[in-house]
Amino acid sequence: MSTPLKDTIEILADPDALAQRVAEWLLRIANSTGGVFTLALSGGSTPRQLYQLLAQSPYREMFPWTRTHLFWGDERYVPHDDPLSNYRLVNEALLSQVPIPRTNIHPVPVAGRGPDEAASAYQRHLVAFYGTQNLNPAKPLFDVVLLGLGEDGHTASLFPATAVLQERKRWVAAVVGAKSEARITLTYPALESCRHAAFLLEGSGKTAIFQRVRGGDDSLPATRLRPQGELRWFLDRAAAGAVS
Repeated sequence: MSTPLKDTIEILADPDALAQRVAEWLLRIANSTGGVFTLALSGGSTPRQLYQLLAQSPYREMFPWTRTHLFWGDERYVPHDDPLSNYRLVNEALLSQVPIPRTNIHPVPVAGRGPDEAASAYQRHLVAFYGTQNLNPAKPLFDVVLLGLGEDGHTASLFPATAVLQERKRWVAAVVGAKSEARITLTYPALESCRHAAFLLEGSGKTAIFQRVRGGDDSLPATRLRPQGELRWFLDRAAAGAVS
């Protein structure tokens, strides 16, 4: 068992309240960040509601879109217009609705290349954006990383018992065989290089795995994540269960 996470938990009444609170939190951080604001996005139904809210007033007008750069924590190896694509989810819910420059949007380049090639290409893109191949704790890659938590304890596409969990050099890797479609995921070094990391959880189906992660069960990939900065959990009441 690992040492339990040092973190902050916020419990909201329901999914609507959760999305509202995270939108407010993101807006505060973005507006307090001087210069470029970097955000790594998560897929799934929980962040979709957040993205839809950010695309509406007042967030659409108040968010600093022109200096916000968006990245993806993971992506399925499918075309960007595929229903399974995390890019498609974000594009439909958010990108197509807000005045963000196209040059500020950094999706995983899945077209015309294999999974390993896509991972290498995304790493090269991240390195070029960051400015060096060596991550510096004093200069996090991301201001905020948004995360989900699967019922098997995975986060991003870091699945239990996969080789990518041991990766400490590459920032991006392909994950083949864990699911029906290949995935491209940020690795621990990239996900941990952030000022703020936040798990977004809703529904009673997440209660048991949430408790295992916070209890230090290091057989679960999410437990092994150790962000350099602040770690927060935003949960609705159903997901929180009997949190003390």
